[in-house]
Amino acid sequence: MLMPSIIGESLFDDFMDFARVGRVVQNGNNQSIMRTDVKETDQGYEIDIDLPGFKKEDVKAKLKDGYLTIQATKDANDDQKNKEGKYIRRERFSGSVSRSFYVGDKMKEEDIHAKFEDGILKLTLPKANAQKADDSRYISIEG
Repeated sequence: MLMPSIIGESLFDDFMDFARVGRVVQNGNNQSIMRTDVKETDQGYEIDIDLPGFKKEDVKAKLKDGYLTIQATKDANDDQKNKEGKYIRRERFSGSVSRSFYVGDKMKEEDIHAKFEDGILKLTLPKANAQKADDSRYISIEG
């Protein structure tokens, strides 16, 4: 790091910090992936999850035991090589990330509306549902 950070972020934090980049990607804790906004409305909740670089077919949403789990997987292209030389630094994410939200054991998959658009997964959930879901099922994602 070239400059001290006053509030935890510096313009140069990522510029030459090679060791930190490897650690972030290997642990799956990339801070720019799966940033989430949750908004409460009169009818329910709207959840927006950032999934930059992912395609719709890379994303799965599953409801099981009252937990809504979002998982996104991106495969690495190990066969890509630079003809001019070797890579010094690679920052593009490769791997799997997931995040779970407790939505209640009465929520059913047909109550949840999901849409994937411009790298953002948009979910809409109602506030309450009177029937309990029987088993886990995947949620269809439009896009």
